[in-house]
Amino acid sequence: MQGDGVRELLAAAREMGCDYLENEPMRLHTTFKIGGPARVLLFPETEEQITALVQCARANGVRLLTIGNGSNLLVADKGIDAAVLVMDKHFSAVTVKGDTIFAQAGASLMKVCRTALEHSLTGLEFAYGIPGTVGGAVYMNAGAYGGEMKDVLVRCTHIDRDGKSGQLAGEDLHLSYRHSAYYDNGCIITGLELRLQPGDPAEIKAKMDDLISRRREKQPIEYPSAGSTFKRPPGHFAGALIDQCGLRGTSVGGARVSEKHAGFVINTGGATCADVLALCQQCREKVLAETGVELEMEIRVTE
Repeated sequence: MQGDGVRELLAAAREMGCDYLENEPMRLHTTFKIGGPARVLLFPETEEQITALVQCARANGVRLLTIGNGSNLLVADKGIDAAVLVMDKHFSAVTVKGDTIFAQAGASLMKVCRTALEHSLTGLEFAYGIPGTVGGAVYMNAGAYGGEMKDVLVRCTHIDRDGKSGQLAGEDLHLSYRHSAYYDNGCIITGLELRLQPGDPAEIKAKMDDLISRRREKQPIEYPSAGSTFKRPPGHFAGALIDQCGLRGTSVGGARVSEKHAGFVINTGGATCADVLALCQQCREKVLAETGVELEMEIRVTE
């Protein structure tokens, strides 16, 4: 990445009052606690700042990546030779009008779920406890316990590669299993609209409490990870296949297949990206050889 382009981008960030960090270790910004330095991290607080940063990066030949809170991300040990837009608490306003929630992309799913409860709105309980931002949840059509984002998502606003504002709604979102139009179009999700239903707050809270309890009981949330490591193969469960092949507890360096849930690769301390990828490849090869099922990574690997 050209140094002159980065200097221009940082000058623009300073001028508009956008916070940034240079050569920042990505392990400090991912739930896996893995990853080398990014050339620069940018923390925009407004859509105007995002637009200006996108346009400046494009004009100066600077590669630009976008993350939320890094909950589904594995970063290379050498880091990322790019500018990284961080859409997190700096860009996280949530408002409610009737049965509709409007959220900026950096709002956490937990925050949005609690907001729904506060307004006696049901339909989003499945997402309670999923780590990550709502923008990231839409990006991959996150789901759990029989629900997914496409069940409640009405539309998204975004900024495209040229820095122009736009939106997608309905079928144009191309929502399918762990996929949306944003996987392919290069746009940055800035906000979204969720349509929920009026409900009984006691019932909503009971369901949320039940799901968070089940997560704590069955998932290794006490260790750093990126959540479910592999997508669910049609007709199967990745964790069950991995367990069936005797891989539960298998380690490479600091990376380990969780004993609590074999669908999770965890960082037991000091794991590297190389450790995780080697362990994932070992799992994929053995599952394919013994069951004929090919596992596909759910984690986004970035370098």
